[in-house]
Amino acid sequence: MLKATLRSFFAHKGRMLLSALAVVLSVAFVSGSLIFSDTVSRTFDRLFASTAADVAVSPKEAFDQGRGFGSGLVPTLPASVAGDVAKVPGVQDVHLDVEVENLTVTDAENEPIGRTTGPPTIASNWYVSDRSPVELSEGREPAGAGEALLDKDTADRKNVEIGDTLNVLAQPGTFEVEVVGIAKFTTTNPGAAVIYLETAAAQRQLLDDPELKGTEAATSVSVDAAPGVSDAELKKRVKGVLDGKYTVQTADEQAKSAAEELGTFLDIIKYVMLGFAGIAVLVGIFLIVNTFSMLIAQRTRELGLMRALGADRRQVRRSVLTEALLLGLVGSTLGLLSGIGLAAGLIETMGLLGMNLDAAEMVVSWVTPVFAYAVGVGVTFVAAYLPARRAARVSPMAALADLEITEVGRPMRVRAALGSVLGVVGAASFVLCATADQTRDSAVYLVGGVVLTMLAVVAAGPLLVRPVIRVLGGWFPRFFGSVGALSQRNALRNPRRTGATAVALMVGLALVGGMSVAAASMTKSFDEEIDRTLGADFLVQSDNFGPFPREVTERVHEADGVGLVVRQRFAPLRVTLPDGEKTSTSAGAFDKELDQVSRLEYAEGSTSAALAPGHVGLQRQFARDHGIRVGSTLPVEFSNGRKAELTVGALTKQETSGGFGAAGGFFLGMETLEDYQPGGQEAVVFVNAESGTDVDTLRSSLESGLEGFPQVKVRDQADFKELIREQIIVLLYLVFALLGLAIVIAVLGVVNTLALSVVERTREIGMLRAIGLSRRQTRRMIRLESVVIAVFGALLGLVLGLAWGAGVHEVLALEGMRAFAIDWTVQLAVVIGSVLVGLLAALLPALRASRLNVLAAIAHE
Repeated sequence: MLKATLRSFFAHKGRMLLSALAVVLSVAFVSGSLIFSDTVSRTFDRLFASTAADVAVSPKEAFDQGRGFGSGLVPTLPASVAGDVAKVPGVQDVHLDVEVENLTVTDAENEPIGRTTGPPTIASNWYVSDRSPVELSEGREPAGAGEALLDKDTADRKNVEIGDTLNVLAQPGTFEVEVVGIAKFTTTNPGAAVIYLETAAAQRQLLDDPELKGTEAATSVSVDAAPGVSDAELKKRVKGVLDGKYTVQTADEQAKSAAEELGTFLDIIKYVMLGFAGIAVLVGIFLIVNTFSMLIAQRTRELGLMRALGADRRQVRRSVLTEALLLGLVGSTLGLLSGIGLAAGLIETMGLLGMNLDAAEMVVSWVTPVFAYAVGVGVTFVAAYLPARRAARVSPMAALADLEITEVGRPMRVRAALGSVLGVVGAASFVLCATADQTRDSAVYLVGGVVLTMLAVVAAGPLLVRPVIRVLGGWFPRFFGSVGALSQRNALRNPRRTGATAVALMVGLALVGGMSVAAASMTKSFDEEIDRTLGADFLVQSDNFGPFPREVTERVHEADGVGLVVRQRFAPLRVTLPDGEKTSTSAGAFDKELDQVSRLEYAEGSTSAALAPGHVGLQRQFARDHGIRVGSTLPVEFSNGRKAELTVGALTKQETSGGFGAAGGFFLGMETLEDYQPGGQEAVVFVNAESGTDVDTLRSSLESGLEGFPQVKVRDQADFKELIREQIIVLLYLVFALLGLAIVIAVLGVVNTLALSVVERTREIGMLRAIGLSRRQTRRMIRLESVVIAVFGALLGLVLGLAWGAGVHEVLALEGMRAFAIDWTVQLAVVIGSVLVGLLAALLPALRASRLNVLAAIAHE
């Protein structure tokens, strides 16, 4: 049996190829994501370990601010801390650190030298130590204000040379520097654009702490231990001197903290790639099941002969599963090799983005091949199990009679019952999704409904083949005559096979349809929200929605035709709620004229009450959930550690947080923010034209005044809507790229089904050719069969996708995005695309069928 199994596997290796591709793709994305993330982690672990000071002292954060909107304030500590630490026994050397990221640096053409997305632009003070990640490669060190070094990678990329002038747009103000030297990274370049200033100049020009002026501030202090003093011991001594006022970390703790921040970025890449792998696995299962089912049907006589010669059911089943194991091993091996290539490609891509990784230091840990083979072998084994059981149940006499193994009678009735039960439970889950009043609960019911309805269609798909394809292919005989009738009947011949092939295509198209509905609904909801709430003529904001220097606000005030300017800042808060829960959020802080640039609807209170000193406003629904009402007092803590008790002055009907912060939609007056957290940077400036000034004239004036600040844009309502659409479209394109892989594998499934079907019907095709069917008609027959299968899968996907999209909308509605919209362009593109998919998938099988030798085909066994 083992010899027969091996011979069978190698005899059908061509037919296994497309199934192996599905395994290769899924394993490649699994192994590639693991190798890439391990390589980046190892590289940066070495970077952090080699550059971190023995002990670092930094400002203590009042609370974890997460990844919400920031205030633009740079946490600082007094420079005198360095003097206090220098006196600690065991300290060999102390350095003041000044490092900020809330700035933009432009070249002579007023173009930012940093990247618009990804790694930040960093300004730091220059000093030399054994742990410096860079070294001076050209020129000299900065000697004072007006001089700077630039990292070599950025200088090469932006063609900046020694002697060139750069503009630094920092929080305290804009200033020019002359590049007097180039600094080269001696370790991995994290991709940031880095500019270095002399320490005193950096303190004066980069930091804007309202309580620490001139050279009195720093962002951290680096401490080197004397020989024989451990990092842990030095940390203990330093903490004793500082009396717990600051955060003190050893080198290992600094590296761990930095690695955790990097881990967020790596997790995004890893999960995206694992998403690709998951889709490949899911669709690949359908392809492998179909392949083994058809191969077993074609080998009916062979299997029957084995049974007649004494092979029992267990041996037949084991034989098929052994072939699946071999397929999984081959696919996993090729997938692992492809994953290494994919990881190398990602490393090169990151190099284009500025993060210089060395492919020669690629990390392939033992976990990667274990996962690769577990996925590859596991998928093929699971997918082949049902066909193997089906083969084992065939009696020797039925096999010797050359009957095709098909599901009739009871198995189809079982499918109908199972599909019905799953469909009813899935529909009930969607009903619960629509009626839930908590986002988390609704999302759980949505996931359950998606999984159950997909399984219902998978189970009942073959039952839908006959009624649906009779309608879809009903016009074939009228337009294509007998060839059209043959293609329709071929698609109807084996409903289980047709259904499984179409379902593989359905999964990807259903997700495309569902996500397009979700994106269209989000876009429409934001459009309606902007129309309803935004009353300003223009907004001034940065491309990344982050804070910008106050000098921008000053330029706005100076522009001709400006009538009203309303500032907005973000303030990270930790709020203690009446139910005892503590939540970290970001509140929006506004000038008192907010009503003139925004149209808020209040359930209770007013704008003046919310923005009054010592008061705060928030969303009505959030207040209900936590027992808050107008007049309630909320203890809050600002990011600088200051605490206050704010009185709730108003509750809004607003359901999305929008520009009013994050969770809860908290907002307060600029005066209140300045009392507790002075300084900071604006995130948005709302502008109205003065009476008698045309908005186009005002726009030109604003853009002219802000010409030196390329990081900010002047936007009207239409521009702001377009910006939101672009953000949604980027996410949608990412999802479509992921689902495109599923569709590619599904196309391979259609090709595989048609190719094996041609082999299966070799004698029949030969007979048709013998009685007059031309080669052209043969190709047309295969193409029409392929198109009707693809369109069948597309229709199943569209119906299911619309249902899933409606479910996603119900979840979004709980977040205030209540508008529902369907992008019919995408739905139409899916149908047209399915026709093209059918034609593409039929190319090779149709060509092979048309080239069959007539006599040899008739004599085929």
